[in-house]
Amino acid sequence: MIAEEAQTAPHLKRNLRVRHLSMIAIGGSIGTGLFVASGATVAQAGAGGALAAYAVIGLMVYFLMTSLAEMAAYMPVSGSFSTYGAKFVEPGFGFALGWNYWYNWAVTIAVELAAASMVMKFWFPESSGLMWSALFLALMFSLNYLSVKGFGEAEFWFSLIKVVTVVIFIVTGVLMIFGILSGTHSVGFENFTMGDGPFVGGFPAMLGVAMIAGFSFQGTELVGIAAGESENPQKNIPRAIKQVFWRILLFYVLAIFVIGMLIPYTDPNLLKSDLANVGVSPFTLVFQNAGIAFAASVMNAVILTAILSAGNSGMYASSRMLYSLASEGKAPKMFAKLSSNGVPRNALYATTLVAMLCFFASVFGEKTVYLWLLSTSGMTGFIAWLGIAICHYRFRKAYILQGRDINDLPYRSKFYPFGPMFAFALCMVIMLGQNYQAFMAGTIDWGSVVATYIGIPLFLLIWLSYRYKNKTQFITYEKMDLDSQRD
Repeated sequence: MIAEEAQTAPHLKRNLRVRHLSMIAIGGSIGTGLFVASGATVAQAGAGGALAAYAVIGLMVYFLMTSLAEMAAYMPVSGSFSTYGAKFVEPGFGFALGWNYWYNWAVTIAVELAAASMVMKFWFPESSGLMWSALFLALMFSLNYLSVKGFGEAEFWFSLIKVVTVVIFIVTGVLMIFGILSGTHSVGFENFTMGDGPFVGGFPAMLGVAMIAGFSFQGTELVGIAAGESENPQKNIPRAIKQVFWRILLFYVLAIFVIGMLIPYTDPNLLKSDLANVGVSPFTLVFQNAGIAFAASVMNAVILTAILSAGNSGMYASSRMLYSLASEGKAPKMFAKLSSNGVPRNALYATTLVAMLCFFASVFGEKTVYLWLLSTSGMTGFIAWLGIAICHYRFRKAYILQGRDINDLPYRSKFYPFGPMFAFALCMVIMLGQNYQAFMAGTIDWGSVVATYIGIPLFLLIWLSYRYKNKTQFITYEKMDLDSQRD
């Protein structure tokens, strides 16, 4: 009788196919950071410096994704690294990872709503930004409300548009570099090596670009959240992750290379790295120089899809994380309730409400409040990455110490233990160096320092408070539970 009830009770639906996972894995990292802000990285560190920084961060992200894939293929749960943190490190650690990640994406949705309304002003300058934001919020909510397949399909097509744009950009750029495209002359390495190039500003400039690159790549870990609703995760997650390395190489490293070859680092347009200046996005500039009509309008449409994709992913990730926390008794039980088609709608309502409140705070309230909300969430992506590296290191250690055969793992990271250790060390450097400029000046701007680093003490406060209240301890390798929650 109990078994029959368990089978008929609502549960998460494994409706995400490998094509969905592949696009989620790469689509999560292609956004305004590449389309708009990438030019500023070339201006800051030169073409060579920007290329090196993106390559190193891309390698770190690949190591992290192979670590996550090993755990997610073995134990595909919707809570992903929050669940792994609780099982492989310490319950309070998983609790803090989950709540920080949920909060980060809920605030990010509000940021994307504001950005989307700004993009629409490009075509409709006199229109109401509030109207566009409400419309886009309704769209994101609807895609996630109906079914996980609705989210997956929307993310697939959003990401496909971004991917096709980058591929066309790279092909166009290479043809321009060699003067093959009609009406263009071969620039060769003129712009790449001009002036102080290819490395401008030395190591400090590269460190600054590495931080920008780190933010640009955030979102690739979404494939771990999606593992709990993946069709045949033991096979599909490794297949999706294996493609990430080559796609990072193609979409980021080659795109930065093309920008550095075609646009001099001294071009003042590269410094205009916000959405209000889409007309001088490096992608727009290259397309215009290639003679492509309506380049600004086309790129504006692509940037809009990137923003909607980020908001759609944020809605999915935060609602699933809240559902997972509730399922493990770390959030109110009402958020663990599922609809008949497997959607955690109460968690979705709560996430949408927080996103709306944050958005209204930015429109009607004191801007300082909104900026502080944004600052507290800024570190969360890096903290999640740190969590993945720590969890994988401890998971593999426990797996071997408990006498299990690593050849039985559905997917095995080839880079253990170097991969998670390298990712951990580099993540720490990026996190602690976020605002190193503040300490280099004659007087330290403590307001700026606190705004940058407040996410770290907030995470520690949540973790240690949970640990103190529940008297939890670090889990030893011998006692680590590697069997429950595997289905």
